[in-house]
Amino acid sequence: MYIFRFLILSGLVFVNSLFANSDIVVKITKDIPYLYINHMGQKIKISRIQDTNNLLMDDYTKTSRVCPPFCINTTSVNKDVKTVAEVEIVHFLRDKVSKGRGLVVDARLKSWYELETIPSAINIPFTMFQTDDRKVAKKVFKLLGMEVKKDGKWNFDKVKELAVFCNGIWDEQSRHLIEGMLKFGFPADKIFYYRSGFQGWKLLGLTTVVQKENIR
Repeated sequence: MYIFRFLILSGLVFVNSLFANSDIVVKITKDIPYLYINHMGQKIKISRIQDTNNLLMDDYTKTSRVCPPFCINTTSVNKDVKTVAEVEIVHFLRDKVSKGRGLVVDARLKSWYELETIPSAINIPFTMFQTDDRKVAKKVFKLLGMEVKKDGKWNFDKVKELAVFCNGIWDEQSRHLIEGMLKFGFPADKIFYYRSGFQGWKLLGLTTVVQKENIR
């Protein structure tokens, strides 16, 4: 599966922006003009588009989709899973991903992930947890740091924290993945739900990684 190859290849790197570039007029936050993160072995600069007249021109400009299935999600997936937004994701990249303690997870289907995603994101399609296949869950969880005790019980003490996203507040792929992982015992306090997702990320002009040309 794609996730397995990616997790082996990823070396996560962060370079802190100690000095703000005077040419940057659109910072991420007042204190973070940009940051660097590793995506598939390539150092990627995450910043915002500097053209203040820039407009979205792709599918993420759409305001209305047929509901169901594309209905507006509630703010919370689970009472024990924290919902976060863009600043928290940037901090997560800086403080967790860069130090090997966290992963940004794209819950969308592989075809969407391969087209464009958030830098450093790995792909765990929500469909992997739509069945009751405990073997699949075990394999994924072990790659995320879970240990199996001698008695066969699963130990989640050393699993990485996950920030999970999909297309946006109208998409349920993140919700399905999170609920599926919780069903198999993954600790809720290790998961963060990035509700506004890829549409929210693009709306703020943040850097994305285009991995394949969109031929649809």
